[in-house]
Amino acid sequence: MDNFYLDNKNLKFHLTHPDMKEIVHIKENGYEDAEQFDYAPMDFEDAIDSYDKILEVIGKLSAETLAKNAEDVDNEGAHIVDNRVKYAKGTQENHEAFTKAGLYGVTLPRKYGGLNFSIIPYVIAAELIARGDAGFANIWGLQDCAETINEFASEELKMEYLPRINQGQTAAMDLTEPDAGSDLQNVQLKATYDPQKEVWLLNGVKRFITNGDADISLVLARSEENTSDARGLSLFLFDRSHGGLQVRRLENKLGIKGSPTCELVFKDAPAQLIGSQKMGLIKYVMTLMNSARLGVGAQSVGIAEAAYREAVKYAKEREQFGKAINNYPAIFEMITTMKVKIDAMRSLLYETARSVDMYKSIGALSEKRSLEKEEKQQMKTFNRRADVLTPLQKLINSEYCNQIAYDSLQIHGGSGYMKDFPIERIYRDARITNIYEGTSQLQVVAAIRGVGNKAYLNIIREYEAKKVTPDLEYLRKTLSKMTDQYEKAVKRVQEENDSEFTDFHARRLVEAAGNIIMGHLLVLDAARDPEYKRSADIFIKMARAENISKVSFINNFTQRDISEFKV
Repeated sequence: MDNFYLDNKNLKFHLTHPDMKEIVHIKENGYEDAEQFDYAPMDFEDAIDSYDKILEVIGKLSAETLAKNAEDVDNEGAHIVDNRVKYAKGTQENHEAFTKAGLYGVTLPRKYGGLNFSIIPYVIAAELIARGDAGFANIWGLQDCAETINEFASEELKMEYLPRINQGQTAAMDLTEPDAGSDLQNVQLKATYDPQKEVWLLNGVKRFITNGDADISLVLARSEENTSDARGLSLFLFDRSHGGLQVRRLENKLGIKGSPTCELVFKDAPAQLIGSQKMGLIKYVMTLMNSARLGVGAQSVGIAEAAYREAVKYAKEREQFGKAINNYPAIFEMITTMKVKIDAMRSLLYETARSVDMYKSIGALSEKRSLEKEEKQQMKTFNRRADVLTPLQKLINSEYCNQIAYDSLQIHGGSGYMKDFPIERIYRDARITNIYEGTSQLQVVAAIRGVGNKAYLNIIREYEAKKVTPDLEYLRKTLSKMTDQYEKAVKRVQEENDSEFTDFHARRLVEAAGNIIMGHLLVLDAARDPEYKRSADIFIKMARAENISKVSFINNFTQRDISEFKV
């Protein structure tokens, strides 16, 4: 029987990373829940075994339910019936299967009906689900909203709404508007407090809302009169059953058609405030967006894995000029490059997830007891690390996802352009990953801080200090030379002391840093398992060539040259 978890040993490799012992110990707070919940782990081995078994269930459902329904879902899509979104038949089957298996709210504390998953197994699950059906990955992944409720809402709201997530009620984050896409500080949907009803009333329009007709939504709205920036925005919890919402339309999209994208009209819709007024965008939505960007990173890896598998399968079966096409250098280079890029994507994804795991788990501890000085410092360190790695992995993984889907379709030739093969759908699904939850260009804006404040360089120095086997030292030397080139390029840009010049070269600098970081991660992976040495070797050769090109462009470019690119 097919199982996307069992057929990919790379996932177990990342699940059993050496850092997991500390992560799980902090997450489980000394395994205190074992006394109260019979399904809570008693120790680290028990926790990993639990993760392993649940991921096996998700792997099976992803292969045998999601993947098998994916084509029908893509053809049918969602539609509106009596002001409610109706999922495609296959999507509804997917949702019911995951609800029945208890696979919603998996990261929530057990007192709310969750499984208290750490971020790592949750991200692995997201990757598995995206490999099966990228559209359904959005619906399942929006349980991130529950994490935001758990982190910032009152205990009263948490007790009322979080158990409902575990029971299969769907979620959405209602952020963007017709005139406020990426520029969320320009949100105009209005929230007015009604003292008699003791609720906030929402009025306005939201657009491009994934799973917008969900049971529970987090809505960004302007709560402060006479404001026009982020300081006037608050975050609200909206319960669909309380009325006041019209689904104006569903978008007809290029891909991920099983994931309904809605335009919504709120008319005196009652809602509850999450946390404090004025902190909606500044604090709560930024946290929510970072989780979503990690989710898109996982989705990108899942889609890339699906595209890679289709390419390998087709190249082995398709014969031209008397032999299977995977025997031709033009093809086997493409397939090997796909595999190497996926290994690099995955290493960056789970390195980011480990940082998120650490700071969130320590943060959760702070609600139960006072943190030690060392714990506070750890939380700050990992929080800063997650802040610079999150946009980096979202940028690189989504771009690689598109490249891999493109190459897979190319390997299929004319057949790949036809709907007879899954790659046609996978190719369309991939395209959104470097657009939503912040375009690649916006990820660069977020990530360039890691260049300027030397956060990426500090991470690289950490990797350089870790021991590896002697047979990997030649790769370390290459990475060291790449780092020297990177530092000189950064200095070259900074010497201009011109923000436009920095912005112009920002993507080159961010991607150069990412190449070095992924190279180091693959070397560290190879130190744990020699099978990763091939990927490390090939990736570093490709990355070195790319970085030489980027650095050469920067070194031979002046501020005056920017005018040639202006339109």
